[in-house]
Amino acid sequence: MAVTENLEKVVLATGNQGKVKELGAMLSDLGIQVIAQSEFAVSEVAETGTTFVENAIIKARHASLATGLPAIADDSGLAVDALGGAPGVYSARYSEDTTIDDKATDQTNIDKLLVEMADVPVNKRQARFLCVLVFMRHADDPTPIICQGEWQGEISTKQFGENGFGYDPVFWVADKNCSSAQLSREQKNALSHRGQALMQLKVKLKAQIADQLQNISG
Repeated sequence: MAVTENLEKVVLATGNQGKVKELGAMLSDLGIQVIAQSEFAVSEVAETGTTFVENAIIKARHASLATGLPAIADDSGLAVDALGGAPGVYSARYSEDTTIDDKATDQTNIDKLLVEMADVPVNKRQARFLCVLVFMRHADDPTPIICQGEWQGEISTKQFGENGFGYDPVFWVADKNCSSAQLSREQKNALSHRGQALMQLKVKLKAQIADQLQNISG
């Protein structure tokens, strides 16, 4: 089904090409082109929220305001039971050291997590990926679409696999007997927290598209 003109291009509030590829692949069958905000030279916005929902709305509104396009933003993170739910909303900057202006990377985040989990026994390493996905039709959208997903797993004692990004190499998927970074893109999209949230969004966007087309034909 072709989308109406105002949904043909959607800005994704990230410069993370891993997320662009994942979301772009999953929305392609709706005829939606997902473009990273970095393609428009949109600056990063401070994630000042204390919840995934707040941060996703902040990012989506900022991207839409800067580009004039509908915007999608996700705020996602890893919650580890043995660490009291950490790193949570701070997952992307878990290993950041602001005292020396040391920016976090995927690898430094993984390294810190494995150190923090070094003494945690195998049967106490439960964790879950969480994702909140927000779609805003415009920057002043009073009723953004909000979708949520959760993916249960465990933290492995070392890294496995080369696919994915973020904490994927240490997120163990028991029923697949591998890490998230060892799954194919198709497998990950079917299982992941982001995939779950995006499937919810696709259902809601299809309904919106159908309503728009009905209004046009009527």
